[in-house]
Amino acid sequence: MSEIFDEVDEELRREQVSKIWARYRFLIIGVALVIIAGVGGWRGYQYLEAKKAAEAGSAFQAAAALSDDNKSAEAEAAFNKLAIDGSAGYRSLARLRAAGEAAKRDPKEAVKLYDAIAADGSVAAPEQDLARIRAAGLSMETAPYDAMRQRLETATGPDRAYRHTARELLALSAWRANDAVAARQWLDMIGNDPLTPSSMRSRAEALQALLPPAAKS
Repeated sequence: MSEIFDEVDEELRREQVSKIWARYRFLIIGVALVIIAGVGGWRGYQYLEAKKAAEAGSAFQAAAALSDDNKSAEAEAAFNKLAIDGSAGYRSLARLRAAGEAAKRDPKEAVKLYDAIAADGSVAAPEQDLARIRAAGLSMETAPYDAMRQRLETATGPDRAYRHTARELLALSAWRANDAVAARQWLDMIGNDPLTPSSMRSRAEALQALLPPAAKS
């Protein structure tokens, strides 16, 4: 007897499925097509992005080779093209390299290029800070301490990738400006950071010795 009831239940389920299919088949097919198209589109996007990244990597290496061969103008042009057309992972690096090539012919223009990178919110913080460091290095001989501090202070924070170099540049700039208080501030920061490289710590100690004694309060 139970087998009869099972057969009836099965027949009812088939009938319900048939009714649902008859009523919603176009919707079901449409949803399935959308899912298939979505998966296919995502796979296609991943493929294109991977291809673009590979092409950008090859272009970056080619531009770097031009730089190594002292073909600076050609390298700069290649890096600038990559900064516009390359994949996201290479655009900022290409801008930094292009600015580096520009520095060989016009340091002032290179400083402007580096400052533009540092001010671009779409660029990652480490690359912004690297741009600040390189602009400061090119400006050390001419920029006043206040301008150097404005450029570099952001990069001196405890979580910044290039904080050690930024602090050392500020200490040197303050020392050149005969601002012993500011120089001591940055040198103390260098000395108190346990992660400061030993070579930089030694330079900081040597510069500290050149400063006049701190005023007693």
